[in-house]
This record gives sequence, structure tokens and C-alpha cells, in this order.
Amino acid sequence: MNEGLKTVHVETGRHFYGGAQQVVWLLEGLSAAGVACQLVCPPDSDIQAAAVNAGLDVQPIPCAGDLDIRFAWRLRRFLRLSRPDLVHCHSRRGADFLGGWAASSAGIPAILSRRVDNPESASIAALRYRPFQRVIAVSNNIASVLQRNGLDDERLQVIRDAVDVTCVDPEPAADVLQTLFGINENHFAIAVVAQLIRRKGHRFLFDVLPGLCLKHPQMKVVIFGVGPEEEHLRALVRKLGLSGAVIFAGFRLDLDQYLAAFDLLVHPAEQEGLGVAMLKGAAAGLPVIAFDVAGAKEAVGHGKTGALIPVGDLESLQKAIELMIDEPEMRRNLGDAGRQRMQEEFSVTTMVEGHINLYEQVLNE
Repeated sequence: MNEGLKTVHVETGRHFYGGAQQVVWLLEGLSAAGVACQLVCPPDSDIQAAAVNAGLDVQPIPCAGDLDIRFAWRLRRFLRLSRPDLVHCHSRRGADFLGGWAASSAGIPAILSRRVDNPESASIAALRYRPFQRVIAVSNNIASVLQRNGLDDERLQVIRDAVDVTCVDPEPAADVLQTLFGINENHFAIAVVAQLIRRKGHRFLFDVLPGLCLKHPQMKVVIFGVGPEEEHLRALVRKLGLSGAVIFAGFRLDLDQYLAAFDLLVHPAEQEGLGVAMLKGAAAGLPVIAFDVAGAKEAVGHGKTGALIPVGDLESLQKAIELMIDEPEMRRNLGDAGRQRMQEEFSVTTMVEGHINLYEQVLNE
């Protein structure tokens, strides 16, 4: 049934964060399986650049957010011209309600991927998800949230986010961190990959760093990401006297090329849908330390690929990081197990097959 199947995918976020990366991987996999794909995304956005670079068919349509009615009309007009068999919406910023409305009014079945575990009222959920034949939760945690919000089980499908292990260089150049960040082989290098927003919990890591750096002066922490909390976090680093230990690297598209050169990935988020950064860290062969929140439970195997710490437990967080520093063999074993788990349980192939099966179910109905 794949041959001749035509799909349009709507991703209205401008940045190439984890969710956008999933969309590109999915479209590459679908195209390889014979499914025709067109991506609707904002013009001059990071995801447009990444999709074009991947050789995907891109249709840029401006979107200013959930209240941009013009986007809905433009999308409906495009759908009526292109006549896909199915519309797949991938993000909340305009793509869910407006994208679903555009597909419905064009007479085309639609599905939605949900990547965040934010709670919402039953009335809002009913309005948001009404146009969609299926809603995909990218983790069991998000599925539970959707059920609590009132989404009926018949329309709910779990297809977990994936990670392309082949995209992560397992053996980067020995001096790559020295070249980029001034980190040499004598340092213990920690990566933090997350938007600079409050729920990602950077402040918890910063709170334990003074004590850690006192015992382990060779520690360096590189913060990857951008966001509204950046100035506050930079001020906190200065206040705590951590300027020599913490490096703000911004948002980097080349992270896959050298993530494996780090020793550890720490993800102290207070709330997480699944956490592509944790999947990427494991794919790079790094042990992952995270707070024991719902999404992290699926991404990290406690004691097998990393460690899960009670939320806000600073003492346990510090001890877990110290253990990783003091036990290099254990650290390597956890990293190797994490990479293997990503290959076996979070493959892009499995994710793509799950989507194709779901498309066929919806169209057969």
C-alpha cells in the first residue's frame, strides 16, 4: 500500500530542536519506504534548511502561532491543490488546531503527534484533538497525560520517538573538545543539551557544581541550547563563581559530530515528555543522569544506562556525578549499554514502520 501513498506533514516550529529532528528522520524513512512526503514549515526556518539539505520536498507557509487564521486558510488552499491521502501535524504552535481544521475543511483525514506532557483541560483537549482521526503519543508518559485529559483510547496510539545512531559519530577526533571549548583530555566533560527554559532544571545542576568543582577541579560543563532563561543562568553562574567551569555553547547543529567526546550527559529536567537529548546522549555512548520524571524513565535505564535521581535531590545528584567521575569503567559500561539499547529499542526503522502501519489503519477506515 506504500506505493502511491501521499502525505503532507505540518511542522510550524522555527527551530531545529528534538521534535523537528524527529520529523526529518520520519520523512526520510517514509520516503525510503515509498511514501510520498511534503513538509509544510515556516520559510527561512531551521527545519526548512535541514529538510532541504536532506533532499525533502518542502512547501514553506508562514505561521505566526495558534491565532494565525491566515495560516489555516493558506494550508487549506495548499491541501486542496496537492490532494494528499493524509495530513500529519507535528507541533502545537499552530499546527495542531489550525492544521487539523485545515485538513478537516479540505476533506482529508489527519493525525497529530504530541511530544509534550503538559496537562490541559478536558474542554481544551476536546477542541484541540477533534479534527484528528488519531493522536500519536511519543511516549507512554504522554499517552497517560492524554488519557487523563479525556482523549478516548480508540484514537490514541503510542509510537516512541527514535534516535538515528548512525548520525552520531562514536569516535570523534581526540582534540575536538579542545578546539571548540578549550577542554582537554585531563578534564571531565559534562554535556547538558536542553532549551534554556525553567523546566529543564539547569539551576539544580548549578547548585551542586561548586561542591563538585571543589573536589574535582578538572570538571567542565558545556551548556548547549538557547532560551529565555539564558541571562538568568549566566548571572547564576557568575554568582556561584562557576565562570571557569561552565561554558555556554548556544544551539549547535554539529553536536552529533562530537557529543561522544564528552564523558557524561546530565539532564536535570523537572518535566519531560521523553527527551530526545537523553536518547542522543545514549546513542553517543554516554551514561545519562536525569531526574526520575515520567519521560526520563523511558529514556534511561536506571543502573543499566545511567542513573535516575529523585527530582530536586541535590545530594543524590552530586553523588551520582561523583560516582561517574570516580568509576571510569562503570561509566564506559553504562555508555556502551545505552548505545546498544538505542539501536535495539529506539531505532528510526521501528518508528517509521509504526507510522506506516498507523497510516494504513486510518486510510482503511
